[in-house]
Amino acid sequence: MKLQPVVPFEPVLASQLPEGDQWIAQIKWDGVRMLSYCDGNDAELINRRGNRRTLQYPEIADPRAYCRAGSVILDGEVIALSGGKPSFHEVMRRDSLKNAAAIKSVSPQVPVLYMIFDILYCNGTWLLDQPLSRRQQMLGEMLLPHPHVQNVPSYARPSELFTAAQSGGLEGIVCKDINGTYAPGGKDSRWQKRKIVFDVNAVAGGVTYRDGLVNALLFGLFDSKGQLHYIGHAGAGRMTAQDWRTITAQAQQLRTGDMPFTAVPQRSKGAVWIKPQLVFKLHYLEWNSSGTLRHPVIQAQLDHPPLSCRIEQKG
Repeated sequence: MKLQPVVPFEPVLASQLPEGDQWIAQIKWDGVRMLSYCDGNDAELINRRGNRRTLQYPEIADPRAYCRAGSVILDGEVIALSGGKPSFHEVMRRDSLKNAAAIKSVSPQVPVLYMIFDILYCNGTWLLDQPLSRRQQMLGEMLLPHPHVQNVPSYARPSELFTAAQSGGLEGIVCKDINGTYAPGGKDSRWQKRKIVFDVNAVAGGVTYRDGLVNALLFGLFDSKGQLHYIGHAGAGRMTAQDWRTITAQAQQLRTGDMPFTAVPQRSKGAVWIKPQLVFKLHYLEWNSSGTLRHPVIQAQLDHPPLSCRIEQKG
């Protein structure tokens, strides 16, 4: 593929909704950020971290099936639904697969949607310096009907969409300046996310057992010096019985006599320490004054570097 992968633009976390006629709002999808590429010959799907995911999502692997442009880069989110709502756990059942046979088997069980919200390159021309309003116009002109692809709708009243997202139990919304350009690798107030359900990527430093299986994990975040600070424990959540069997086997391999946290966690009775290598996405309601999470719920295990689980996520 001739096109070089783009690091996507990211929204900043906002405590209030922005005001002004230049702002539109979109649903924040609880999925996997994905850019779709076609240089006119080759096509690829590449995620936020620069990893190829073309194999994992064959139904959306070639943008020529859902975009009339000869060459293109599209930006969006791959989601899977559970109970009518996006489920990060469900989409990770697809994203974590590595071989074609498993993908072919699981794909009918976990159908995905590609929610496209931006177009960065079209027919040999970069659109990064074009305002969002123009990029959205071009996206609408280029997308073709497809059962696994949707053009993400925009709303002129962010407060109304936020209320609707709250009622629907969705993750939140993203507000975007329609005059804003797109900065690859950037993160600033041109895009602002207002969350209903918060999330954090955390590393497990300990486990507890019930009847020979891991039933909960003790989580932490690293500071700039590489020290691991305890942020809470969680069990159950979205994890299946097979997930817990897998975690039990992993924990057995990572057992250590050394406690990895900077201080002994309050909920450490019966805990077995493990080397901090297993990374998970957690949902939570808020941070307690003690520095721990209120009501953390495990969403899925991630293939992320442990040291990427930083305390700065609290901001």
